[in-house]
Amino acid sequence: MRRLLTTLVILLVVIIAGMTSLVFLINPNDFRQYMVERVEMKSGYQLAINGSLRWHVWPQLSIIAGQTSVTAPGAKVPVVSAENMRLDVKLWPLLSHQLAVKQVLLKNAVIRLTPETEENQPDAPVAPSTPTPVAPAASELEAGWKFDLDKISVADSLLIWQRGDDEQINVRDINLEMEKNDNRQATIQLSSRINRDQRDLSFTMKAELDMQHYPQAVSANISKFTYQLSGADIPVKGLQGNGSMQASYQRDNNLVTLNQLALTANDNQISGTATAKLGERADYQLNLNANKLDLDALTGWQPKTDEPASQTAQSVTSAPVIARDVDEQPNGLNNLQTFNATLALKVADLTYRGMKIQNLALNAVNQQGKISLPALSGNMGAGHFSLPGTVDVTGNKIHVHLTPDVNSIELGDFLAAYGLPKVLTGSFSMQGDVSGEGLSAADFARRWQGDGQLSMDNARLNGLNIQQLIQQAVSRNTSNVQGLEKYEHYSQIDTLKAQGHLAGGTLTLSNLEGQSPMVSGKGDGTIDMSNQKVDMNLLIRVTGGWKGDSNLINTLKTTDIPLRVYGPWAQMGYQLQVDQILRRTLEQSARSAIQNWADKRKDSKEKGDVEKLLNK
Repeated sequence: MRRLLTTLVILLVVIIAGMTSLVFLINPNDFRQYMVERVEMKSGYQLAINGSLRWHVWPQLSIIAGQTSVTAPGAKVPVVSAENMRLDVKLWPLLSHQLAVKQVLLKNAVIRLTPETEENQPDAPVAPSTPTPVAPAASELEAGWKFDLDKISVADSLLIWQRGDDEQINVRDINLEMEKNDNRQATIQLSSRINRDQRDLSFTMKAELDMQHYPQAVSANISKFTYQLSGADIPVKGLQGNGSMQASYQRDNNLVTLNQLALTANDNQISGTATAKLGERADYQLNLNANKLDLDALTGWQPKTDEPASQTAQSVTSAPVIARDVDEQPNGLNNLQTFNATLALKVADLTYRGMKIQNLALNAVNQQGKISLPALSGNMGAGHFSLPGTVDVTGNKIHVHLTPDVNSIELGDFLAAYGLPKVLTGSFSMQGDVSGEGLSAADFARRWQGDGQLSMDNARLNGLNIQQLIQQAVSRNTSNVQGLEKYEHYSQIDTLKAQGHLAGGTLTLSNLEGQSPMVSGKGDGTIDMSNQKVDMNLLIRVTGGWKGDSNLINTLKTTDIPLRVYGPWAQMGYQLQVDQILRRTLEQSARSAIQNWADKRKDSKEKGDVEKLLNK
């Protein structure tokens, strides 16, 4: 045992002595120029190392460098700069004049991807499509060094990214580890954080990178991606999820391809493929599918209530008005002018503003801000809708044109989605042609126009029972007939149809007709969408629910009673001319009875007096 310990101690002393001798025998500054030449030969970039290089023995044999920077040819600002750099080297290759670097560590580095750091050599020759082998530099051959690199680490660093004149984006707290093998394949682990417009995005990523055909082609398998987003205009609980994909880049046609794309956001899942042809005018192609997509959970939308805002739970963290207005553009979608795109989206179960939509299908084509919608369709309950059309965002205003085809959609759900009172509910259908400016409910109520054929089945006019109004008014004017003893708080209309014309925020209804077992009616009127008011002039016949004098009931069943409904949606008023109609009806009945009596007594001496009475 003592002999074994003695051997181990001698071996340890030899190793320490060898490393110490190596430090004294090899000066790291001898291959400073060699590293500079290798970087320039491989990439064309200029490596600058300020200060002397020095050895660091424990716990890892390393070379420590001072301030370090890498600059693109002709660039004004270095693309990478760091306060210090550490190169972890392998011991045994040094004995045979080989510089094998296990790891390059940059700490507190600043990486700039801005116009100032881009290569600027207008007279430089164009590189060939296939890489040309580069002969080793003379200094390399003379020195006998062989350079190798296994791993790159970047810790606590900053990335500044800017495209053109756009605002800079700062990616903070970058921690990156990239380790490669002899087949030019690498594994990457990255974590970072982006803070912008009072929103904070933190993410981690693990990927396998294949650079066998670099720089012509690069592919990556992003096996793990996690993120968390919080801040202004984001739901209080934030957005978080994970994802994976297969990504590739081809230099010849500047094409990025994403396959096997899978992404989750809270409880939502989306998958598909995407391609992007980069260039001065990018072209994107997206084909996405989702089994479940709850937009209300992602946006924090909640239905309007009558409770004060202080008593309701806050679902979204709001940004100050100033923070939101800084980046606000004239129509909010001007960025669509900078690229072309094609989107095919299918969602099996979509939740939007409380509405449940099944089998949503969206096909959209963007041509520099001019968007065509060949298909926008889905199912709601037992109904179906289709909203093909166009959207133009090239000007200061968003111009929309749609040709809706709606069949048997519950109108009450749509009214609740936009915070409108459920004055009228039922199965709504529409075929029309509408256009206007803007996409919000307020824009629709003020800046849209169009025509359409409207109809409803099983409609309810809530808060107003037309049959009750008329029958009770008749009962107050005559005791010969009575209505029902009990009424509902709504008017039930089995079928309702009308022709609609929308202009200036006012929906004009003409040829309005409604039928139900107890009531039938016709008329016209207007609905003020912006001020939420109504003014309808109707002619109503109450055909059921009467008790009393059968002759008078038969007369009332065939009599059109004028009814005007007007005022705010939430509290409508009415004008009912029952007494005039009833008086006129009774007068006409009396005249008919007297005339019949007179016709039967043509030779009677009272006939002249009767005719004078009728004429009077």
